[in-house]
Amino acid sequence: MNDNVKNIINTIKLLGVDMISNAKSGHPGIVLGAAPIMYTLFANHLNINPQNPNWFNRDRFILSAGHGSALLYATLYAAGYDIDLEDIAHFRSINSKTPGHPEYGITPGVDVTTGPLGQGLATAVGIAMGERYLANLVSKEIKNQKLIDYYTYVLCGDGDLMEGISYEAASIAGLYGLGKLIVLYDSNDVTLDGKKSKSVKEDLLKRFDACNWHVEYVKDGDDVLAINKAITRAKRVTNKPSIIEIKTIIGKGSFNQGTNIVHGSPLSKDDLDNLRRMMKIDTKRLEVIEEDIDNFRKIINDRVSKKYKLWYEYYSEVKKTELSEIQRLITFFDNGDISLNFRSDNFKIADNYVEELRESNSKIMNIIASRTPFILGGSADLGSSCKTNLVKEDDFSRNNYGGRNIYYGVREHAMAAITNGLSLLNLRAYCSTFLSFSNYQLPSIRLAALMKVPAIYIFTHDSIAVGEDGPTHQPIEQLLMLRSIPNLVVYRPADINEVIGSWENILNNNDPVALVISKNELPIIKGSDATKVKFGGYVIGEEKPCDGVIIATGSEVNLAAKVIDDLKVRGKNVRLVSMVSIELFKKQNLEYQKSVIPDNVKVVVIEAGSHYSWGDFTTEDKMICLDRFGLSGHKDQVLDYFGFTEAKILEKCLKIF
Repeated sequence: MNDNVKNIINTIKLLGVDMISNAKSGHPGIVLGAAPIMYTLFANHLNINPQNPNWFNRDRFILSAGHGSALLYATLYAAGYDIDLEDIAHFRSINSKTPGHPEYGITPGVDVTTGPLGQGLATAVGIAMGERYLANLVSKEIKNQKLIDYYTYVLCGDGDLMEGISYEAASIAGLYGLGKLIVLYDSNDVTLDGKKSKSVKEDLLKRFDACNWHVEYVKDGDDVLAINKAITRAKRVTNKPSIIEIKTIIGKGSFNQGTNIVHGSPLSKDDLDNLRRMMKIDTKRLEVIEEDIDNFRKIINDRVSKKYKLWYEYYSEVKKTELSEIQRLITFFDNGDISLNFRSDNFKIADNYVEELRESNSKIMNIIASRTPFILGGSADLGSSCKTNLVKEDDFSRNNYGGRNIYYGVREHAMAAITNGLSLLNLRAYCSTFLSFSNYQLPSIRLAALMKVPAIYIFTHDSIAVGEDGPTHQPIEQLLMLRSIPNLVVYRPADINEVIGSWENILNNNDPVALVISKNELPIIKGSDATKVKFGGYVIGEEKPCDGVIIATGSEVNLAAKVIDDLKVRGKNVRLVSMVSIELFKKQNLEYQKSVIPDNVKVVVIEAGSHYSWGDFTTEDKMICLDRFGLSGHKDQVLDYFGFTEAKILEKCLKIF
């Protein structure tokens, strides 16, 4: 290692541990152990432009070991991204560019929000799949295309590879032969609680080899030449993803190197001073030698600037092509617009239409897919039950990256994170499973909401009306959990009209969404309106004065409509409100909300799930909900047992209104 390289690496190390000490919080172990890996990747391999961090064809880098954010920020600053020493000094401070864990959309150069271990690696698989899909899409229009040709790199640690999601994702990546995915494994044999050997014994490289990965091993994490050669070899492997195990020493050079003590605690002043003496660098805290920073930026610029310039010249020429499909692609790459005009008022549904709602949803999804190439997705081995296959499209596979049906297998964890990765490319990616299994996906859904990416989570089998499968498959608390996630919009449509309206709103916005669909046959609700779904909740039928309101969602709207007819016969003037999305309704102005649910009237809620979603609308004694687990039996028996029948709800409503 020559002096210039050594000085750059040491500058990154010191800046990282300084910002941790300044914040009195952070993880110095990975900074001191993995800085040579970061240097090698950024200096010799990553195709990036720090002045244009959102260049669509850039290589993606994901720090799956998100606790190493100080290492990432120090590297990004040194590489020339729009991060200055003031930002570095505000590491882990409120509203800074340098939060405690990397956050997409906050820090230039951060491609994925990471922190929950394993999520970054799994999301990276989605980004790598998206590269293959988009490259294939462009290749249909441009021979020997050069628009999409990027690598996806991941830096992960032992903790990432312990999480089950990483193995699900690794299996999928191997299945699909994602040769442009390269994982750099910072292997230091230490976790937060001590030696890794206390909790892990298996040979990780053999596991990845069994998953159809190319594997490499570097015995010395300071040997940048060996790391460089391993990455170069991995890039030559085109039919398999690659993992490079790089043996490092956690906290290298600190008093407690090689131990868990240095994992998550700032270094002492004496330790920091000793590091500077060892490195022969005489700087103050959060101070850098400009020559070393300039050298690093020059290395990157000299390697990448010509590639970047040639790519943009090529892109500018492609833009001149008048073919509509080329222009559609350009629009997508420029601003993420999927060029789809989907309007709910274009659909006319017969009044006597009756169908399983999952079938209705399938028809709408397939209409959408026929109009845009930018929607794709799959199911956790439940495509035939959720009805989410795109029937005229091929399967995504190692032999056909243009396929739009993704077979995830029974891997809900990884499926959700991969959907996030695809969505980070502005693709409208969806995944599907039963609502009760959304529990498996919550960490990924939470990150989609945190990143505000347009991931679409479709959940069917949405209530105790699942029937014979019993309480393991009958969701109770899941709607509440999903509704409690900030930035996530939850839709529970009541009929095909509301399904159409939900999709219109989903496609015209960029929110992550949960679309909750019944498996059961449902008729058209008289007065349902696809165009009003965008308001979240609306009045079914005439908006004339009323003495009471029944709010219902999903399949319970049909039940509520029958009860209201019964109440009218008895002289009760009660209004039906379909609350397709609580989140959207609460975004409406107060005047609209009160026009739907007037003040000073009694409000009843009917939903076969937890009552905790409804406290803003009525009191608990007026909630006809379910706060216990279900039972196995025919759906009609189960609904009757728990009181979700016309007669039993009418009896309760007569006591209220």
